[in-house]
Amino acid sequence: MTKKDIIIKVADETKIKQTDVKKVIQRAFDCMVEALVRGEKIELRNFGVFKIKQRKSRTGRNPRTGVAVPVPPRKVVVFKPGLEMKQKV
Repeated sequence: MTKKDIIIKVADETKIKQTDVKKVIQRAFDCMVEALVRGEKIELRNFGVFKIKQRKSRTGRNPRTGVAVPVPPRKVVVFKPGLEMKQKV
């Protein structure tokens, strides 16, 4: 399912124009990204939690040459599904 599919489904079920639904959904996603950039946790009840996790630096390997390559530390987004999502999926 893509963002466009979500927009079409919400527009059909709510009888709101797709352009208006698209603006609302895009703004919601933008707010979520902004919160994650600030290091905040996003908790959506019955859906799940998005948060930033710091990965440690490590030594990786170049698959072609086998040479050891240092991998710097970095931040990644992790998602933990909520209880209701776990039960349904």
